[in-house]
Amino acid sequence: MATMLLILQLLIVLAMILIGARKGGIALGIYGMVGVFLLVFVFRLEPGAIPIDVMLIIVSVITASATLEAAGGLDYMVNVAVRFLKKHPSRITFLGPLVTWLFCIVAGTAHTCYALLPIISEIARKEKVRPERPLSVATIAASLGCTGSPVSAATAAILSEEILGSKGIGMRDVMMVTIPAALIAILVASLVQNYVGKPLEKDPEYLRRLSEGLLDETETTAESEVHNSRARWAVLAFLLGVLLVVLLAVFPALRPAFNGAPLSMTTTIEVVMMSTAALILLVGKVDVRVAARGNVFASGMNAMVSIFGVAWMGSTFFMGHHDAILGSVEGVFASYPLLFAIPLFLFSIMLFSQAATARTLYPVGLALGVPPQMLLVLFPAVNGYFFLPNYPTEVAAIGFDRTGTTRIGRYVVNHSFQLAGFITTFVSIGVGYLIITFLY
Repeated sequence: MATMLLILQLLIVLAMILIGARKGGIALGIYGMVGVFLLVFVFRLEPGAIPIDVMLIIVSVITASATLEAAGGLDYMVNVAVRFLKKHPSRITFLGPLVTWLFCIVAGTAHTCYALLPIISEIARKEKVRPERPLSVATIAASLGCTGSPVSAATAAILSEEILGSKGIGMRDVMMVTIPAALIAILVASLVQNYVGKPLEKDPEYLRRLSEGLLDETETTAESEVHNSRARWAVLAFLLGVLLVVLLAVFPALRPAFNGAPLSMTTTIEVVMMSTAALILLVGKVDVRVAARGNVFASGMNAMVSIFGVAWMGSTFFMGHHDAILGSVEGVFASYPLLFAIPLFLFSIMLFSQAATARTLYPVGLALGVPPQMLLVLFPAVNGYFFLPNYPTEVAAIGFDRTGTTRIGRYVVNHSFQLAGFITTFVSIGVGYLIITFLY
């Protein structure tokens, strides 16, 4: 009877995730909360832990990013990146993904890559480089940027006091492992992708569009110049906030101590980033109403609502069946911790959120005996939502490639991002494992 109840409740949890993911946006969090309602009021499970700290970090970071967007700071950063790429057009397959990755490390969200993708596509087309090659890696690189950014929701999730923060893993560890691992993975993926597909001049879809007059080879993508000095000051203020977060994470002695312990990084990030938002408001002369209506603020709030519902539902289910779950699979993951990458990858496909995946499964991994350092190595596995080509960044990349080389195959899963996604996942985990082998 107990086993039947566990299976029934698991099916309900999975159903809520699938329904929410299918509807998109905040529906993931809403249906996650429906799952909490059913588990608590129907099956009488005790509510699990609410991920308050992660949600508050998302609020603080997104508020700073939204004020930066409203001040024109994101546009300014994009133009700096575009000027760099246009100076080195022949290396677009390598530099396009790297610039996108660095951009997302600083901004903390993959959605900021939308402004770079059309530029990468057009530069590649002008150089007669198959746009699929840089676009596929750049789209994946944006996600990798989030699993190494000091101000991303995903990083905040794994470093919270309930997860790796309580095991001695800090921001310094995340950056020392994930950043070099991601850099090498992106370079390897770019090298492989550089030989994928037919040359642009021989691609049948490109030739068809060219013959039918659907492409104007003289057409260019306009570069919107941002000369506003306030935008530059807003960027400097934001970078100052990010740098301060990193310094306070790397050097705990710089944080005030209470009861013999330094201020937690959770509280530190919240205070610093909200203060950074205030500084951007001051130097950027930002209308806060504009900031609240921007794309960055909307995407951040979507992430927060999703984590609220889904992570709480997952915590409630796991705590309600703690002993049964541990008894059935604990030995497997304790003996072969790398296998925990599989549930991380699969859940990220369903949840469409790195932070929600990490916040839901990382406490489970710790309870199952997966070492904290190994969970750090497996962090890139939460980027598995590339597997189905319906994530917004993938859809955007396909739309921006006017040559038609970036595409979804006949069988859906044989799309342009699959190879780059698996290469970066395997290589970054492998390199991360080597790093912790020598460092820990």
